[in-house]
Amino acid sequence: MALRTDDEEHEMHPLRTIRRATAAASVALLAPLVPLAGTPIAQAATSTACDGGSFTVLGKTGTTGFDGSVAAPAGRFTVQGKYNRFNIDPADFAVYDYAFTGAANPADITGGRVTPVYASKIPDHRGLILTSAISLQVSGSDLVISRTGTGGLSMKLQAKDCAQGGIFQMEPARGDGTRTRIVHHLADEAFYFDNANFRAKLGQFLGSDCQNAQTGPPSQFCVQVTPRVNIANDISARFVVRDSAQVATRIRQASCGPDFINNLGLSETRDHCGGMSIWDVASGGRMGVVTGEDATEVANPPTVCVSNCQAQNRVKGRLANLGFPFPIAAGSRLAPRKSADGLTAALTP
Repeated sequence: MALRTDDEEHEMHPLRTIRRATAAASVALLAPLVPLAGTPIAQAATSTACDGGSFTVLGKTGTTGFDGSVAAPAGRFTVQGKYNRFNIDPADFAVYDYAFTGAANPADITGGRVTPVYASKIPDHRGLILTSAISLQVSGSDLVISRTGTGGLSMKLQAKDCAQGGIFQMEPARGDGTRTRIVHHLADEAFYFDNANFRAKLGQFLGSDCQNAQTGPPSQFCVQVTPRVNIANDISARFVVRDSAQVATRIRQASCGPDFINNLGLSETRDHCGGMSIWDVASGGRMGVVTGEDATEVANPPTVCVSNCQAQNRVKGRLANLGFPFPIAAGSRLAPRKSADGLTAALTP
């Protein structure tokens, strides 16, 4: 299974660590260190990030494997992995209580703690409902679970049970081809922030093929730095996450965002709340979660894709990884936590 997403505001990138997890050529893993205050944190992933990963869901497990249909339960059910766990509402495939378990792994970013990330990731199907049996594929650390319903509605969730990397994506589709609005609420311990390491290098070209930081020239392995919104907490110095979107648009919330960010006029951070984000996702698009080094890589956008997408653009460590400062300065944290802006705005095809 190859997961792939884009970045917010139409800047896209693949979930590379999922591919690295099975690739022979992997970048070196940095040993866990306790950083000094203000020190940039960066971590690289290897195949060890998924060692022993296996989901158990609806009585099926990745250890033995399963590929078939199961009856939809009446209420929320749990997807339990070695490294990740979350709950699914079968009525709409909303996700609740997404967290890292803190299981031991050399690539761990939690400090060995149970670490909540998302309180919820809720799609608005606007009257359509899921009605079919649940299609389930679980094998080793890989999970694909989907359900269809009225009006050509379908929802697919893909996940990878790993200590870090590209580990999750939600894929809505509708028969009328219009967008699906998805609202993310972070767990109480987590917050969105403007990554100061990226802001310090805005406009520079970085990567193994760059000849000049000011002029590049831009290429697959020479990418211009743009602002970066990440997710962190105040507990784990290696914990960093990013919403990653393919063919999706973040809905701005005018009552959110510190003035110093809004005044720069940069769409990546403008009108962004500290504890929630709202996305309009194209039919066949997807909302993903990237963690660890994938969340802080200066990445190239892949081709826009909404059907039969294939992983590509393997970078093998040739792009720059800027990490993030820890602890996160108060001035970099987006605020307030949430607002009602954008929740009822009309969707466009």
